[in-house]
Amino acid sequence: MCRFLRGLFAVLAFVPLTGLAAGQNHSDPRLEHAYRFERGGWTYIHLQGSPDAIGFQHGYLLADAIEDNYKTLKLEAEHSTHRDWAFFRDAGRTVLWPNIDPEYQAELKGIAAGVKAHGGNLDLWDIVAMNGDIELTEYYVPWLDKGKNVAAGARPDLAKTDPKAPGNCSAFIATGSYTKDGKIVIAHNNWSSYADGERWVVVFDIQPAKGHRILMDGAPGLITSADDFGINDAGIMITETTITQFEGWDSKGKPEFMRSRKALQYAGSIDDYVATMLEGNNGGYANDWLIGDRKTGEIAYLELGLKHSPVWRKKDGYFVSSNFARDPSLIKDETDHFDINDLSSSPNARRVRWEQLMKENKGKIDVPMAEQFLADHEDSFIKKRNADQRSLCGHVDSTKEGVPQWDWGAYYPGGAVQGKATDSDMAAKMSIVARAGHPCGEDFLVKPFLEQHPEYSWQAPVLKDMKAGPWTGFTAGDSQQ
Repeated sequence: MCRFLRGLFAVLAFVPLTGLAAGQNHSDPRLEHAYRFERGGWTYIHLQGSPDAIGFQHGYLLADAIEDNYKTLKLEAEHSTHRDWAFFRDAGRTVLWPNIDPEYQAELKGIAAGVKAHGGNLDLWDIVAMNGDIELTEYYVPWLDKGKNVAAGARPDLAKTDPKAPGNCSAFIATGSYTKDGKIVIAHNNWSSYADGERWVVVFDIQPAKGHRILMDGAPGLITSADDFGINDAGIMITETTITQFEGWDSKGKPEFMRSRKALQYAGSIDDYVATMLEGNNGGYANDWLIGDRKTGEIAYLELGLKHSPVWRKKDGYFVSSNFARDPSLIKDETDHFDINDLSSSPNARRVRWEQLMKENKGKIDVPMAEQFLADHEDSFIKKRNADQRSLCGHVDSTKEGVPQWDWGAYYPGGAVQGKATDSDMAAKMSIVARAGHPCGEDFLVKPFLEQHPEYSWQAPVLKDMKAGPWTGFTAGDSQQ
């Protein structure tokens, strides 16, 4: 009993009072080892135990944030696809659920149970649809509509309901002669809508009963990082950026959100990580994966298409990624005419800038320098500093060009919404640094933006000020003190 009470007091000490609604069942034994606290604009949450316990802790301690994230994802999904949320709930139940491993089915059920125990209204199919949001809205729906278009002949009405695969994020991984100490440095900033990014500020410390301990960023209600920056206690360090204009879907494959979580939880080597991502690949959320193994100093680049999935590896050098496809066969067979030579496009302009930074700073790259890279405002196409759609720290809301390859129109409220970095020595201690909001430190304010751009007023119910926090350190096992 004393041990139980100590665990319960720990929960109450680390969870803000606003996170524990009056009258809720705070004494559930599944909460014994779980806690949360706020730091630097992030919510840190520790989850521990069996899959259902981890899920319950997640759902209960983040219930309000999960409900809030649900409203955002629902609004965006319905707006971009012209389908109601019932469609996504049904797709989660019939398309995704049968292909999810029992371990993660149990965790998803646990999240739903935790939200309900906290007084929330979401159920299992809402949680599954939230986890599959990117795959369903930007891969499954276009695939479905393209199939209908082919079957029915010309379907001009589908043009407005055919969202393109996104190209969000900027990232690099370097090792050997390119880094200050010869070990791995990895960094990533998440590009998303600002509505999503304002909520993509959770640091998950997951200590599962099976597999490796994980430290990753993420969003409320999701079992994987989703923008995919994480480390595990076996020395694996990962991140990714999406492949612009990717087309492909296998309805019998395993969801990407499950495979990415499983890979980080169980991989002890680069080979393990690649194998898990390839197993049952459904083509959803197709990414260029940057993978490092701090034990060996080796880094790898997996371009995970559905038909083509080449892997490059090296122990001295770097890989950069900014949503450009690299493999000629994948570009030809699996993208909608992605033009790698168009240096005015966001993916290619950022690729050019990454290459410049790697070459200029060879032998000097460390985590503080990575933080500077993620905040970079150089537009390589116009050859001057300009916070826009082509800078590594993206500010698409400032540009009339938008990003047409992703269906981001003029002054779209999106861009770089947070950043993370770590190196081999930090990863050995299960530590990262992270910055909420624009990595450059600038704030996004809703009121003046919507006054200037009322065309985005449909986002008003969920769009919030995105204030930049400081670069903040997190370590597995952290406490609020």
